[in-house]
Amino acid sequence: MDEKDFALYPYISGASLYVRDLGISLDRLVTSRAMDSARIRGKERVLQAISGELIKPGISLSDEQRILQELLSYPFSRILVSCIDDAFLTRRFCLAEAVASYRLLKTQDVAFLREFASDFGVFPDEGATGFKLHFTSYIRMASSLKAIEWKLVNRKLDHGNVNVSKEEFARLLQELIKSRVEQNLPMPVPDELSMACEPYLNEIREALEERKSAFGESEFESVETDLFPPCITYAIANTQAGVNLAHSMRFAMTAFLLTIGMTVDDIINLFATSPDFDVEKARYQVEHIAGSSGTHYKPPSCATMQTYGNCYAADETCKKISHPLNYYSRKLWFKNRDSRNQEQQPKTKMSDDGQIDE
Repeated sequence: MDEKDFALYPYISGASLYVRDLGISLDRLVTSRAMDSARIRGKERVLQAISGELIKPGISLSDEQRILQELLSYPFSRILVSCIDDAFLTRRFCLAEAVASYRLLKTQDVAFLREFASDFGVFPDEGATGFKLHFTSYIRMASSLKAIEWKLVNRKLDHGNVNVSKEEFARLLQELIKSRVEQNLPMPVPDELSMACEPYLNEIREALEERKSAFGESEFESVETDLFPPCITYAIANTQAGVNLAHSMRFAMTAFLLTIGMTVDDIINLFATSPDFDVEKARYQVEHIAGSSGTHYKPPSCATMQTYGNCYAADETCKKISHPLNYYSRKLWFKNRDSRNQEQQPKTKMSDDGQIDE
């Protein structure tokens, strides 16, 4: 990889070594007038992450100044995120960096993707229509993806390998990128550097508060697909089978998934098998429900679901709740309680005489 690639993917090890060799200290990055353009771009990175889409600039190998600006803007953006130290901002920043990289990676050729993946300890073989991943690598890359089609049980194994398309491989890399960007965030920032960053932080804080008030924050820390209410599970199953959902059910499913913390891109991927799928139209609709117009839509209640004929296979838990989110919250609470109880159970061990000791 060359300097242009380092600028576009600043979290890879080669980029880190390149920046280190420049000998630019954090103090100089934050305070030197010569670093103004890098700091402005770093602030822009964070603002774009808050808005939902980080834009990677077009860079040529001969544009050394632009390469340096883009490279140095990344560590400065991490400093800004760390100064604010807000969990919601950190998640948005890491996701935006990863998604922006995914959009670039899916346009790269197979050779580049293999070289890129090696930086993350992934060494795929080339397949007929993309890549062959050993199932252990696939599990590591797909473990955080909650959509049903990423489950290993829904993939065909061929001599221990999982076949993925080039675009799917880029999507899996997105998860590794997100994990790497998350490392050491927020990081400790000395008080003097934090003070020097204040001129850049006010605009970010304002944008962050506006984003939170418009879109809301998910109260759930993770997405647990096995805890979904029957109506949502049914809708997802139909979507995966290529069945066109009624508009009311599509809205309910999308609003539910957004509210519990699933990303816009993951939801769009769910709809990709629909017969009338249009990626641009789907993105517009999902982002609109997510709050791009200023209104963050919540999923409808059980009563509304019943009115529109979208209540399917109600179970015993359904009888105790009045909203699909209540169903999910209740299931999640019981699961977490059971996990805590299991952790508190006295550990057992085998004594020398073959008896089990408490």
